[in-house]
Amino acid sequence: MTAPNHNWRNFKNVFMQMLTFACAILVVTPLLLVFYHLIKEGFSSINLAFFTQLPKPVGETGGGMGNAIVGTFILLAQAAVIGVPVGVLGGVFLSEYGGTKLNWWIRFAADILNGVPSITWGIVVYALMVVPMHGFSALAGGVVLGMMMIPLVMRTTEEVLQLVPGGYREAALALGISKWKTILQIVIRTALKGIVTGVLLALARVAGETAPLLFTALGNRFWAHNLTEPIAAMPLQIFAYAISPYDDWHRQAWAGALVLLLLVLAINIGVRFLTRDRFRQKI
Repeated sequence: MTAPNHNWRNFKNVFMQMLTFACAILVVTPLLLVFYHLIKEGFSSINLAFFTQLPKPVGETGGGMGNAIVGTFILLAQAAVIGVPVGVLGGVFLSEYGGTKLNWWIRFAADILNGVPSITWGIVVYALMVVPMHGFSALAGGVVLGMMMIPLVMRTTEEVLQLVPGGYREAALALGISKWKTILQIVIRTALKGIVTGVLLALARVAGETAPLLFTALGNRFWAHNLTEPIAAMPLQIFAYAISPYDDWHRQAWAGALVLLLLVLAINIGVRFLTRDRFRQKI
């Protein structure tokens, strides 16, 4: 190998390393800027009152988003109750009973639904629930978030179950174990970490949705006492405060955005924790 060729290859290697490093910095920089701006603008408004008190009326400083924080967890709990069983069972059906035209159509529909704008989900649930019930409600908000979770959980579950070696299924069936017991006790148990990861990612996705909640949950400046009345949620509160003309509400909006981002970050850290040994195992 001649010296010019060797030098040229070294130059290309160094250039590509620098290019990939620059791309990595380009990806990380917006996230760091978002964190910096949220901490700069919102950290000063985070205190005990922010997590425990109701919003103050216009003209009064202080208050918090206690009702919105609780409301967010209530909505996510409802979404999980709806989205997890349906999504997981749908994924099991696609993975373990595949090969039919019906499965192809279900996958096709799930992929399309994953790309449907969230405001469309809100309009659909508004027509199906809010109008017949003659009012906005926490129940409608939970339903719309749960419906948004279903296709994502379904496709994630299917992909994870397909990673389980076929030998596990064959060995169980050869021992006389029924197919449903094989799926429940062998396949799902083996892929449980991956399924939980998909559920957490789906929750992280819907946690920050605002548009569908505007058409369903609406928002509430007080504590919600039942699921048939409007309920506060952090995305709704942040939106309402951000478009207001009051500086104190703007600070509250920044603080709420910071807390919401930390919530999503915590969910993603949980996902990383669950999948930390994914590359050291077969699944």
